Amino acid sequence: MSQHHVVVGAGPVGRHVAAHLAERGEQVTVVTRSGRDTGTAGVTHLALDASDADALTRVTQGARALYNCANPGDYTQWERTWPPLATALLTAAERSGAVLAITGNLYPYGPTSGPMHEGLPDAATDHKGVLRARMWRDALEAHRAGRLRTVEVRASDYVGTGVGQNGHVTRVLPDALRGKGVWMLGRTDLPHTFTDVLDVARTLVAAADDPGSHGRTWMVPSNPPVSQTRALTDVLAAAGRPPVTVHRLPTGAMRALGLVSPMLREIADMGYQWTAPYVVDDRAAREHFGIEPTPWDEVCRRTADVA
Repeated sequence: MSQHHVVVGAGPVGRHVAAHLAERGEQVTVVTRSGRDTGTAGVTHLALDASDADALTRVTQGARALYNCANPGDYTQWERTWPPLATALLTAAERSGAVLAITGNLYPYGPTSGPMHEGLPDAATDHKGVLRARMWRDALEAHRAGRLRTVEVRASDYVGTGVGQNGHVTRVLPDALRGKGVWMLGRTDLPHTFTDVLDVARTLVAAADDPGSHGRTWMVPSNPPVSQTRALTDVLAAAGRPPVTVHRLPTGAMRALGLVSPMLREIADMGYQWTAPYVVDDRAAREHFGIEPTPWDEVCRRTADVA
C-alpha cells in the first residue's frame, strides 16, 4: 500500500525526492508558494505558504514523512525567512506524527582543520551557519523530548541534474561550455567534496524510512574530493568540450565587492570553504544505509546534459 509523503520545496533536492518516491509508487505532494510543477508524473503540486503551520499541518495529516527541501536562495533574507518556516515544519511534524526529514548542509560546522564527519560539533562562525545549527538543535531537542521524529542529512556543494545557479560548478558552466574563461571562488586547486543532488535525495528518503537513523545527522555519500578546476574540466569533458581558463576570485576581493553587493558579502563570510581543503568523511552513512555515491563519470554526464 502506498504511503503519503509531503515535500516542501521544488528545487533540485525536492524534485529528486518527489521523483524517487513516485518511482516507488508512493503518494507525493510537493508544496511551494507558487505551486510549481516539478514535471514528475503522478505527483500533486500545491501552492501553499509552508511557514503557515496550520495550513502545512492540514496537508501533512496522515503523511509518513515531511521533507524539508526548502532552500531560500537569498542569503541576505535567511534571518527573516528561515525561522518561521523551520517553526512551521516542526509544528506540522509534531501535530501530524510525520517524520521530519531535513536537507542540511555543512555550514553548521564552520571552519574545520580536517575531514567533516557526524561527530564534529556544530561550531559555525557566520550567521548562516549559526542559524542552520540552531534549526537542527531545535529539531533534535523536540525529538529527544518525544514530541516528533526527525533526521538531517548533510551534503557538500551540489552537482548533478537540475542544480543550475544552486551550484558553484553549474553556475559557471554555461559560459564554460561556450569556451569562455570563468571565475570561481577562492583557491581552485584544493580538494573539495562535491555531492550529487540525486544522492542527497536518495539518502534523505532512506533516512526518513529508517527509524534507527533518526535523532542524528548523516553525511550524504559523495565521490572523492576534486578541485574546482578539475570538477569543471570533468563536466566539460563529459560534454565533449575542452578545458577553459579558470580565474580565482580571492576572499579579499569578495569582501571588497561585498561593499556594494550584499550577496557577495554573505558568500565572503564563508570563504573558509574555498581557502583550505573542504572534505567530507561519509563512512558512517555508507555503512548504515548501504548507499554508494553515483559514479563520478555519470554525475558529470548528467551535470553537462542539463547545462
